[in-house]
Amino acid sequence: MAVSARRGTPLTLEEIGSTAARLIDEGGVEGLSMRKLATELDVNPMSLYHHVENKEALLKLVCAIAAKRMLVPPDDGAPWQDQLKALALAYHRHAREHPALWGYVHTHPQLVADHQMAIWQTLYRILRLAGVPEPELRRTSEILNAFVAGFIVAETQGHMSDDPEEISHNFDTAVHLIINGIASFSS
Repeated sequence: MAVSARRGTPLTLEEIGSTAARLIDEGGVEGLSMRKLATELDVNPMSLYHHVENKEALLKLVCAIAAKRMLVPPDDGAPWQDQLKALALAYHRHAREHPALWGYVHTHPQLVADHQMAIWQTLYRILRLAGVPEPELRRTSEILNAFVAGFIVAETQGHMSDDPEEISHNFDTAVHLIINGIASFSS
């Protein structure tokens, strides 16, 4: 691992990804550059290329780190409805905490191997508990993602109230609609 003469300590992928995520939160994906990241890390910009090939690889790293940090509900025996609500709330909270990254990922899906992430594995597990047939899992999860993504886009683009109490009530209503729709699979 290369050590910068300026810093004196080796860079880690976690440090690179975490710093890049913070810069994205502050100035959007468009505001992130390898040079700006290097300045934040107190290294020569070329040092970054020992760890990430280019900006797209950097963004993939940031997405992987962000996905790992999202708290998904454990398989604790709670009813599937409670687990689904917990997952939806975690996803919603994550999207609101990192709106620039979230928005970018939804217009550049190649950055994320969706069906390998913990959120998708957790959603599949919950959908199975809800009685969704195996052949319908992928389609159902993609439709749910589109529904929730649309909700979050409407919310973050100012098409819905920005009052925290109203946001909570609106999201609870959306989750209620989702749960009732999924319940029809076991009817």
